[in-house]
Amino acid sequence: MNQAPTAITPGAGGRLRRTAAVLRRRVPFTSAVVLAMLVLAVATGALWDAAEDRAAYPFVAYGVPSMEAGRWWTMLTGPFFAVVPWYYLPMVGSFALLAGFAEWQLGTRRAMAVTIGGQFASVCVATVFLALCRDSGWEWAERLGGTLDVGFSGGALAAVAVASGTLRAPWRLRLRAGLCVYAAATIIYVGTLADLVHFFALAMAIPLSKRLVGRRWVPDLVGPNVREWRLLAVACLLLLTTAEFLMYFVPGTGPFGSDDGVSLTGPELAVLLVIVVPVLNGLRKGSRFAWFWAVALSAFIALEGVVLATLIVVADVLGGDYDTVGLPLFFVDNFLWTVELVVLLAGRHAFRARSRRWARRHPQAHGAALARTLLGRHGGSTLSWMTTWPSNSYFVREDGRSYLAFRRHAGVAIALGDPIAPDGTAAATVTEFAAMCDNSSLVPCVFSATESTLAATRALGWRHVQVAEDNVLDLTDLEFRGKAWQDVRTALNHAAKQGVEFRLVRLVDQPEPVLTQVRALSREWMAGKAMPEMGFTLGGLAEAMDPATRVGLAVDAEGTVHGVTSWLPVHTGDGQISGWTLDIMRRGAHGFRPVMEFLIASACLAFRAEGARFVSLSGAPLARSRECGPGRVIERALESLGKVMEPHYGFRSLHAFKAKFQPHRVPLYLAYRDEADLPRIGLALSRAYLPDIRLRELTRLARRLSKGDQAVRPRTPAIS
Repeated sequence: MNQAPTAITPGAGGRLRRTAAVLRRRVPFTSAVVLAMLVLAVATGALWDAAEDRAAYPFVAYGVPSMEAGRWWTMLTGPFFAVVPWYYLPMVGSFALLAGFAEWQLGTRRAMAVTIGGQFASVCVATVFLALCRDSGWEWAERLGGTLDVGFSGGALAAVAVASGTLRAPWRLRLRAGLCVYAAATIIYVGTLADLVHFFALAMAIPLSKRLVGRRWVPDLVGPNVREWRLLAVACLLLLTTAEFLMYFVPGTGPFGSDDGVSLTGPELAVLLVIVVPVLNGLRKGSRFAWFWAVALSAFIALEGVVLATLIVVADVLGGDYDTVGLPLFFVDNFLWTVELVVLLAGRHAFRARSRRWARRHPQAHGAALARTLLGRHGGSTLSWMTTWPSNSYFVREDGRSYLAFRRHAGVAIALGDPIAPDGTAAATVTEFAAMCDNSSLVPCVFSATESTLAATRALGWRHVQVAEDNVLDLTDLEFRGKAWQDVRTALNHAAKQGVEFRLVRLVDQPEPVLTQVRALSREWMAGKAMPEMGFTLGGLAEAMDPATRVGLAVDAEGTVHGVTSWLPVHTGDGQISGWTLDIMRRGAHGFRPVMEFLIASACLAFRAEGARFVSLSGAPLARSRECGPGRVIERALESLGKVMEPHYGFRSLHAFKAKFQPHRVPLYLAYRDEADLPRIGLALSRAYLPDIRLRELTRLARRLSKGDQAVRPRTPAIS
């Protein structure tokens, strides 16, 4: 017996070599610095003995004492060491992440200049600042003026702050908000020399980032949008909550004095956490209820500072005494809560989202009847009839002249196809749909959109990825001639010889014996699947029973149904139907073999005789003719998912089958706001296509398939 060849897979050594080659090519500066840090840590023993405990520490660490002693070289040596051994993990890891990202975005030369320059400038400014303030009576400055530090974190933070200028909205604001929250919390509530260096690094790098980025700068949108106002409110509240935890778990004396008398007790911190966590999540979604509680909390704490300030003034007037311990930090903390209050009030328009309970009590009245009316009036894409299916919800503009059909799953509103709208209003429909989603705590996306809709989503700053290809045949000049049509001609000839005829009917009007056979074919087809029948953009017999849907039947002389296809009308405006879209395909396992070729070819001829201009063979999800590019990570992920799903549903086999008809390929896209929405969108799409299967079951089946388990493979051919 011949054995199958053993697959040769690259070992771990090969993968490591390839990874090292990529790092040397794309981030050589970051790789060299990380390697130098590790080599010096081993060579000097700093990896197991604390550097700060060694006699040579003052000769490698930077700070005011080193500068006053003329040890200028510490600016060059300090960045490569950590104070204690366990600091090496966060120090090396954060530098590799932050500086590596900056080098990837800015290029090696620019990133190298920004990182080294940012380290040098932030340390110098911090040193000069402490030297000037050391004899001012400021206890914190006097204490820090006598300390030393090591590490490259100032340069890494400066580099990533500058590189943030290469990001589009809202990623730039997200990154900068995170950096500022970190720097503000640590300098105010902890206040070490490293925190001061970090503060100056960001304070200098962010304002200069546009000039330092150069041509890679991505222009900002005009003014903050709804999502950015929400992000600002969340960032401020997160900063204040983080500060309370820092004062409780890392007590100390920062630039504004001791946190004694300011930090919360354990029970108070627990109460704050119980309040803030749901409020943070609600603010992120734009909840009006969460906004109200955030305003109330911020106003209460800000008012507390006003009351205390009033009492202090009264005590001064009356000549009384009061305890000053912790007062500066208390007022700074209250000032930050006041800033949060101002942000919430200024961005109040961004927090109008209703709760799901409100949405259930006030359902939309728009339905399929209005959708069919508008679709007949304006026309739509080849998938537009699917927007009339009963499982859809509808967003209708206030003027009642356009709509988007969508499914709601996992907090995502998945709009199906292009907007059904008068000419020139599609962009406004998408814009208002996105606003509706923002006000309903939903993530918007448009699935199976064509190029015309992408223009509208690009204007909103959205991204897109191809998810399928529509297969369109022009019926005007269709002739089954030439070698490319050999299979189709053979199917037509065999059908004639075997007495199989084509019937184009409405399934709902067929007699019960025909319906029984059609249902049996469908059950037989589903019996060979390891997973349930898919929905959303893939109809079934229920949709085929619609009187507006045409059905092709292959019936022999004895009345046996060998195959079934259903065709959805494609409206092109003014009540005209100019094309038809293929939906279901079912055939018997033991019937006329080339029945699908016969049914599709016969339908094309019949529709052309009726005056139709085109037919669409529809698109197979996660399948296309073009390979994804090397830089499109999302496309490669979808391609991998398609490979996992292929043994279950045969999307790629179906896509290859449709190529027999020489169709014109029309890309279909998923349009989404940004990459942070993709995990939720992926979950929502899985529930839209497989509403009756749980995520755990889907994951288990995918895992079994990846291991080559034949038990989950279909028992019937993919083309059914």
